Amino acid sequence: RREEVAQLAGVSVDYYSRLEQGRNINVSDEVLDAVSRALRLDEVERSYLFQIARANPRRARRRTPARVQRVRPGIRRILETLDDVMPAFVFGRRMDILAANRLARALITDFEALPPRDRNMLRYTFLDESARELYRDWEEVARDNVAVLRLDAGRHPDDPLLTELVGELAVKSPQFRRWWADHNVRERSHGSKRYHHPLVGDLTIDYESVSLPGDPDQTLCIYTAEAGSPSETALRLLAAWTGSRTTPAQPAAGGSDAEHLHARHAERLHTEER
Repeated sequence: RREEVAQLAGVSVDYYSRLEQGRNINVSDEVLDAVSRALRLDEVERSYLFQIARANPRRARRRTPARVQRVRPGIRRILETLDDVMPAFVFGRRMDILAANRLARALITDFEALPPRDRNMLRYTFLDESARELYRDWEEVARDNVAVLRLDAGRHPDDPLLTELVGELAVKSPQFRRWWADHNVRERSHGSKRYHHPLVGDLTIDYESVSLPGDPDQTLCIYTAEAGSPSETALRLLAAWTGSRTTPAQPAAGGSDAEHLHARHAERLHTEER
């Protein structure tokens, strides 16, 4: 309860109420530290608390055009180098997909075929029905993405495109609206996801996310599979498919996509051996 938090933080209930409502913008670091301890916040949540407490409401009311984010040529070359090895892509602000290599587009969706405005992981997760089939733990993935976006909102409270994105998702998705109101925050660093891909079946993929030097608002995300695992085999099959054609082939009558993919991969290996 509010009274209990105020007591644990060593401030009056009235002061804490004004702090909650954003009516005390001159709050000290000591008070914020005390509140974070009372609420048992982790390091990411504590950082978010400081960001929103230090936000300038006057600046937030000024809507300036958002700067267009661009991926450096060197980073694009890294993505291309990994085309046939592992999925990799670059996140920008608002979880926009700024660039993705061929294998990432084959695993998730072809972001480059979408209008620039729609190349966004939140829009894909909540508004594209195929995402619910792709992610075996869709709700967990969706909640995490909302928490990452909430952290971005704390860093950039004056971003008009973020405001537009949140408004659109809140209108179109009751689940997003509910989870956004939870105010959970998360920093994407590493973890694993489970997929059910229409061509290669089930995969468990580990990911590592690294902020790019020179642009803290861009994050390079690389997916890998455990060596010798069925997921690695499935990823290799998907890489073989993406390396042999640029658009999905239509399966012949009487067979599944996965069966024909395996057959094409076996034929390719046989040709290479000869």
